[in-house]
Amino acid sequence: MTGTTSPPPVEVAYGAVSVLEGAGRGAYPYAHSLLVRGADATLVVDPSLSLLDHVPAADLVLVSHGHEDHAAGLGGYDMPVHVHEEDLAAVRSRAAMVAGFGLAAPDAADLDRRLRDTFRIVDRPDAQGFAEGTVFDLGGRTVTVVHLPGHTAGHCGFLVEPDGFLYVADIDLTSFGPFYGDTGSDLAQFEASLRRCRGIEARWYGTAHQKGVIEGAEEFRGRLDAYAGVVERRDATLLSLLAEPRTVAELLGHRLVYRPHVEGAHVQPVERRTLVQHLARLSARGRIEEVAPGRFRAVVA
Repeated sequence: MTGTTSPPPVEVAYGAVSVLEGAGRGAYPYAHSLLVRGADATLVVDPSLSLLDHVPAADLVLVSHGHEDHAAGLGGYDMPVHVHEEDLAAVRSRAAMVAGFGLAAPDAADLDRRLRDTFRIVDRPDAQGFAEGTVFDLGGRTVTVVHLPGHTAGHCGFLVEPDGFLYVADIDLTSFGPFYGDTGSDLAQFEASLRRCRGIEARWYGTAHQKGVIEGAEEFRGRLDAYAGVVERRDATLLSLLAEPRTVAELLGHRLVYRPHVEGAHVQPVERRTLVQHLARLSARGRIEEVAPGRFRAVVA
């Protein structure tokens, strides 16, 4: 596929924050984007595939993390682009973005072509790094960086005030659950980020994908807890499988992340990285033991 023509996003206002809803309710490969207007400047957050052919005017661009569905529209902007310093390489270079998927050479080349042709990902060597707590003042309205690592090392949310809008990006609350299967992902950090989100008071909580915007802290926390529960269910699945000793290779036949019908070069690397993190977590908690080199079994209470 060379290029794409996306339908125009639907703009829904939450105070002075406009959510530009991605096609298919923001399901991958689409995503929701934000447009935030102040008295002095306007910024766009996560220019997605839906903005490729419908580029809203802005003075600066923020990217929540270095994944293709959040950076597809960067080629439409010649103004400053900002991303957390931990994900800066992936936004500056498509090659670095591809490397983050941890694929073998032939598959990496295929992915590079897809990012180029479908997502139109371009190198942005001019991209600038920000850190936790960085504030972008738009004039009567501020956007503050909230570092939420785990999905990627530099994954961030953004708190817009005085509107009380917290964008949590790929803490997306979908039933698919937390994704921490890339080379820069970290399960422990993801769980810490979930706890941090739980403690932030806001009026609206915006996600990058299907769930869209959730109104009210109580509703958000309920959904956040259900989302976090997927991690515990993955632990429970592994403990059940480890009623008898198994190796990582044997466990990979029972997917933790993707449904059986999902295919692609990315599936096995993601499943392996996810599985290894859960094994380390369960081992540290004394829930499993290594009964022979590379062979694990659940500890009987």
